[in-house]
Amino acid sequence: MSVLTPDHLAALEKQGIELPSWAFGNSGTRFKVFGTPGTPRDPWEKIADAAQVHKHTALAPSVALHIPWDLVDSFSDLRKHAEDHGVELGTVNSNTFQDDDYKFGALTHEDAAIRRKAIDHHLACIDVMDATGSRDLKIWLAEGSNYPGQADMRGRQDRLQASLQEIYARLGDDQRLVLEYKFFEPAFYHTDVPDWGTSYAQVVSLGDKASVCLDTGHHAPGTNIEFIVMQLLRLGKLGSFDFNSRFYADDDLIVGAADPFQLFRILFEVVRGGGLNNPDVAFMLDQCHNVEDKIPGQIRSVLNVQEMTARALLVDRDALTAAQKSGDVLAANAVFMDAFYTDVRPALADWRESRGLAADPMKAYAESGYQQKIAAERVGGVQAGWGA
Repeated sequence: MSVLTPDHLAALEKQGIELPSWAFGNSGTRFKVFGTPGTPRDPWEKIADAAQVHKHTALAPSVALHIPWDLVDSFSDLRKHAEDHGVELGTVNSNTFQDDDYKFGALTHEDAAIRRKAIDHHLACIDVMDATGSRDLKIWLAEGSNYPGQADMRGRQDRLQASLQEIYARLGDDQRLVLEYKFFEPAFYHTDVPDWGTSYAQVVSLGDKASVCLDTGHHAPGTNIEFIVMQLLRLGKLGSFDFNSRFYADDDLIVGAADPFQLFRILFEVVRGGGLNNPDVAFMLDQCHNVEDKIPGQIRSVLNVQEMTARALLVDRDALTAAQKSGDVLAANAVFMDAFYTDVRPALADWRESRGLAADPMKAYAESGYQQKIAAERVGGVQAGWGA
């Protein structure tokens, strides 16, 4: 008998995890970008590759775009192209970290003309959203300073709020702004949006259509990320996840590679806090596949998220609550560990087959011939992100 009940499977049936377009292109460290045969040469091919993930898993119905990496002549045509491949266009990500003008900041810059340029870029991203039907504008700012005294930290917060207010005012009724945070890098002394509290303070001042994006790799070592998840859900300001894994810094590795138990704990708080299959809480990957093939790397990640979601659903909430209220520390911990150690993979494989999917999506993709096909057909592909 399956360890997953019909209620569990019904919840998993609704799960969707957005893929990042840039994960399908060549990426790497600041030392080297390694090329991969079959790399997409344009956004059209990135979407075709993303559709393969959804085809084999039924878990990845949308693809996030990054501007200007994914600029095309017609976003309406790109939207149709995505729909023809069985997926949708999702979050639009802005980019204010690859222009010489932004060396000392973009939305926070001392120079009003440079701030104007950065604001206008975000307004152009909203134009893209209008054409693609996208709901979310995601902003990550590589802004801050490297040395004490280099910058007026308070003034930068004021300028950031003023810039965000203008961007926020341009949003449509059904559109949102999600503000991502990052502990450090590329600014090393201070970062303008380094943590969830700063992001929260900024978005609360904007209004109901602004919320926080939590990237699981953007925290100091030892940070209790599930506590942050709980708090943002409690406050109604967790807008989206960027799922990935890290060992040391912002590694952007396959989800769950470093700490599967942490992923389980995060997803338990998502389930407990009403964030699972909540349209206000978007699940997305943010990864750079530096040494592994891109498409199977994304397949592995969405399967890992699904597996840990299933385990989180298995937590006996009644037994957990009883143990917590009675102060039985070991019993409460045992409830968690029993769910975490339950092997849900056979049940998920059976469930996939019952839906007409392959029991093993990784194997099915490897045997599909798609990787060999794109390697033979695509020559000179580097498009997609940091290596573009």
